[in-house]
Amino acid sequence: MLHFKDPSKLRTKKIVFEAVYPAQDSGTLEQLKELSSKRVNVESINENNSITEAIAREMSGGLTSQCEQDIQKLELYLPLLENLVHHVDLIGDDPLVIRWTSDLKIKWTSVLSSSFFFNLMGPRFFQIDNMRFELGMVLFLYGAMLREWASQVLVTDLVQSATLFRKAAGVYHYLAHEVLPSLQGALTPEGPPEATSSVSSVMSFICLAEAQIVTIMKAEEKRSADGLLAKLHYGVVQLFDEATTFFSAAAKECKDISPILMEYISSSKGVHELRSYKFMAQALKADGQIGTAIGLLQHALNNVQKNVGGMESWRMVMKQDIDTVTELLRKYKHENEFVWHEKIPFDDHLPLLQGKKIATCIPYRPERWERTLALKKGNS
Repeated sequence: MLHFKDPSKLRTKKIVFEAVYPAQDSGTLEQLKELSSKRVNVESINENNSITEAIAREMSGGLTSQCEQDIQKLELYLPLLENLVHHVDLIGDDPLVIRWTSDLKIKWTSVLSSSFFFNLMGPRFFQIDNMRFELGMVLFLYGAMLREWASQVLVTDLVQSATLFRKAAGVYHYLAHEVLPSLQGALTPEGPPEATSSVSSVMSFICLAEAQIVTIMKAEEKRSADGLLAKLHYGVVQLFDEATTFFSAAAKECKDISPILMEYISSSKGVHELRSYKFMAQALKADGQIGTAIGLLQHALNNVQKNVGGMESWRMVMKQDIDTVTELLRKYKHENEFVWHEKIPFDDHLPLLQGKKIATCIPYRPERWERTLALKKGNS
């Protein structure tokens, strides 16, 4: 699996809720202070802090992974944030509430904008005066952290890894359909890509594709049939195709979206399309159709995207896969020349790849602490 961890590098600026929203009673004041307290922990994510590993582990209740600790910080903040957003939505048209929310100065970086990669003055912070922006960015980071954790446990637990990728896909699906659509009126083309529904849909399909890749790894462990593996790999290609469709929409909405995300999609798609051809050729060879198998491998190598962009590690994976298929083609040609003497069909007579998509989202069910928040409406 190719790795792309940039989505988990989001950062934010400090917010003190009780300094902006005027509480009408002591219970509301305590809730606002608790919100600020939980957000301090979110603000520490991706920041260089002086806390030792031992202290961080103790504060998180024994969690040893930095990624797990960050996920816990987000999970403790989200129910309180959902409750605040619910109450602000109820009175959101009030000019005072609009002013208070503006005074919060909600600011987040963007890791999917071009400026993230080329800004020599440090990361740019985007400010949108809307609590849905705060909720959206926190959920985007939460999905990214689940995805990063899935990548980390890949080497030790394939089942857990696939589950985490599917959970991340569910978070992004919820974000795209339930949270961000109501924010679109507050966005401009110069805004952060992470705040658009289309980018969350891209991320959801990426996570589903990655979950299916992990499922394939498990199937390969069990020595599943080559024909099935070919279909599963092409299912990954189809999921990345769906991500591409939403990326095209995102590129029209966002002036500053980085090409690195599309390069990751294209590179991953190329790798798994080539693997689908390889397993399909092996299945045909096992069925006594070595000529067709040779034709498929030749077609795959003629059409593979050799000059992929992105990271050097991605290009290395593609090169290794091209070398593997090239060697398999050489072996099949040699065997056919000396044993079978089958004709090699032209491209338009070759069978088409077929896909099987089996990865599905685990739906994200938001938790909301249903506590009444009473703000002083008459304050000015």
